[in-house]
Amino acid sequence: MQKRGLGASERDLDGLVELFRLLSDKTRLNILLLLTKGERNVTNLCEALDLPQPTVSHHLGLLRMRNLISNRRNGKQVFYGLNGHVVPEGGHGLRIGGQAFHVSIAERG
Repeated sequence: MQKRGLGASERDLDGLVELFRLLSDKTRLNILLLLTKGERNVTNLCEALDLPQPTVSHHLGLLRMRNLISNRRNGKQVFYGLNGHVVPEGGHGLRIGGQAFHVSIAERG
């Protein structure tokens, strides 16, 4: 693989571009920031975001497919939370890590 710029490969850059595309949506970014405070189910996320369930579920599916969040089932409810690739940072943001890069996002207070 050919290296560019500061030593990033084409594959690394493609992964970073894909991540930025995913994070460029306000709803997905809000979901990640809400999950820094702990696990939530879809109903709770819908209320916090003031969005309908199908919309929130769609965005959760995209975040799960990119391996930014995980889910666990408790009876009929599914709870979503951050996984090891995304971790809270400094109480008001998050850090998203890949093999060749990491991205930090901080809320302004």
